[in-house]
Amino acid sequence: MLWKNTTERFGHISILIHWLVALSVYGLFALGLWMVTLGYYDVWYHQAPEIHKSIGILLFIIMIVRVVWRFISPPPKPLASYSRFTRINAVLAHIALYVVLFGILISGYLISTADGQAISVFGWFDVPASVTDIAQQADTAGTIHLYLAWAVVVLSVLHALAAFKHHFVDRDVTLKRMLGRSAD
Repeated sequence: MLWKNTTERFGHISILIHWLVALSVYGLFALGLWMVTLGYYDVWYHQAPEIHKSIGILLFIIMIVRVVWRFISPPPKPLASYSRFTRINAVLAHIALYVVLFGILISGYLISTADGQAISVFGWFDVPASVTDIAQQADTAGTIHLYLAWAVVVLSVLHALAAFKHHFVDRDVTLKRMLGRSAD
């Protein structure tokens, strides 16, 4: 079993983290869209945000692990067939995805802790409120959170379309590498 990345392909840990983040992001996005439709007397009105916050904190931890893992196990080198334009855009897209994801997670934390209350993560542990005295903290962070959530969805769709373009148009092994298959 290939745990670490090689120069030619992604290891199982990178692949697992990638798909875990993708599923979490889309799950949280769907949950967030549903949460804002709930009425005060809906049984999920208080439970859904707690689930959303808990998964968000766990996703933040996974993202920290992901960044550390990129240093421990660097991604495969770009294919020789990639143009300079493709290489630059791939780097910029990945940076944008990381920055936007961390922005969403931090803004979510600022929304959730604006009242000074810690975030309970499924009752396992609490994340304390450390920033609480910013004027209009919850509203400002909420607006940022909303726009960044839509931005990550758009960026991730473009990311997926680029992978499909590599597979079906360029007929290279980019998508196969992302799925853990060998490049041959």
